[in-house]
Amino acid sequence: MRSFRRLLERIRASLISSIGDVAFGMEDGAVSVAGLVFGVAASTNSTKIVLLAGAAGAVAGAVSMTAGTYLDVHSERSRATALVSQARRRIAADPTRAREDVAEQLRVAGFTEHEAQGVIAAFQRNPEAHLEYVAAFELGVPRDAGASPRTHATWMFLADLVAASVPVVPFALYPIETARIVSLVVTGALMALLGIARGRIGHEPIWRTTLQTMAIAGAAALAGVLIGRLVTQ
Repeated sequence: MRSFRRLLERIRASLISSIGDVAFGMEDGAVSVAGLVFGVAASTNSTKIVLLAGAAGAVAGAVSMTAGTYLDVHSERSRATALVSQARRRIAADPTRAREDVAEQLRVAGFTEHEAQGVIAAFQRNPEAHLEYVAAFELGVPRDAGASPRTHATWMFLADLVAASVPVVPFALYPIETARIVSLVVTGALMALLGIARGRIGHEPIWRTTLQTMAIAGAAALAGVLIGRLVTQ
C-alpha cells in the first residue's frame, strides 16, 4: 500500500511539472483533429473513412508533438547544463572577482554595503550557493531540472491523443448524420473545459480564455469543412 501511494505521488508530481504540456497537448490534439474530422465528414457519408482519417491524424499528431516536446525539453536542459558549467569554471578561475560582481549587483538592487558583504561572506563559505545565485539571477536557468524530457513527452503524448480522440469517437458509435452533431457538441464542450483550465493555470479571465479556445477550434473546424466542400465539388 505504501509503495502504491509513493507511485501515485510520483505520478502526481510529474503531472504538475508537466501541466503546461498537458494543456497544450490537449488543445493541439482537439483542434487539429477536429478540423480534419469535420472536413472529411463534410465530404463523405462513410463513417469508416472519417474514422480512418481521424485515427491516423490523432496518432500522427500525438507522435509529432511527443517528439517535439522531447527534443525541446532535452535541448533546454543541455543549454542550461552548459551555461551552469561555464559559470562554475568562471567562478573557480577568479572567485574574488566573481563575488565582487555579485556585491555590485546587490548594491545596485538597493542592498546596503553591510547586507551585500554579508551575502558575499555566505557565498565564500558556500560556493554552491554562489553558483545557485548566478544560475538563477544572471543566467536565468533553474538548477532544479524538474521532470525529465521523457516524462514531459509522455504526458504530451497522452494528452494529445486523448483530446484528439474526442472528435473521432462519435463516428464509431453513431450513424454519420448523428455523429457529426455529437462530435461537434462534445468537441465544443472539451474546448470550453480547456479554456477554463487555461484561465485557471495562467490566472487569466476564464471567459476570455474560454472564448479564445473555442474560437480557435471553431476556426479549425470551419476551415476543414470549407476545404472538404471545395475538394468534393
